[in-house]
Amino acid sequence: MYKKKPFFIVFEGIEGSGKSYLSKKLFNNLNNRGFKIVKTREPGGTPGAERIRKLILKDYFGKNNENLFDKYTDTLLYLAARNEHIKKKIEPALKKKKIVICDRFIDSTTAYQVSGKIVKPSFIDSIHREILGKNKPNLIFVLKVNINKALKRLRKRKVKNRYDKFSKSFYIKAQQSFLKIAKKNKKKYFILDNSNDSTDIEKNILKIVLKKLNTNAIHQKFR
Repeated sequence: MYKKKPFFIVFEGIEGSGKSYLSKKLFNNLNNRGFKIVKTREPGGTPGAERIRKLILKDYFGKNNENLFDKYTDTLLYLAARNEHIKKKIEPALKKKKIVICDRFIDSTTAYQVSGKIVKPSFIDSIHREILGKNKPNLIFVLKVNINKALKRLRKRKVKNRYDKFSKSFYIKAQQSFLKIAKKNKKKYFILDNSNDSTDIEKNILKIVLKKLNTNAIHQKFR
């Protein structure tokens, strides 16, 4: 029997790894089983954070590189969006004992801003200490993917944003960072290879989540 409790699930990985698709699949499967769930994303998730997201994207695609945000300004905007997201969506949902599924969270900041843009980790950690509070993920899925397969998936996207246009070497470096983070805490992190377009990974994710929630809903029909 499932005892209602707050539970925070995050999907991490590079573009083309299937984060958005699999987080949506998990949302649907849990929702069909009667769980109270909030599905969200970063950067964004609230009206204020979504406005910051648009600002970041607009800046990145500016033609004059001299006018682009400094990497620390860029990072602060991400963290500002996260603060809005936590205070106005994630924390309220967890207080109501809902399950929160988030597409990206703090590990993306490490993979992209620290590893990718060489922002000092101490700078980010100090701000996280102020804004995270007790709102930390219970379970993180890191989706590993063959880089060429990821790039192939990205080429098929009709609408591309900032995250879909990095170099191959950047994605390789970012993925290595995600995997390094995950390997340090195997109780909370699950590394899953999503290079193949198979529904097996959906079933595996659902099985892991239901086990963590201590529920017998795992025996219900998979949808």
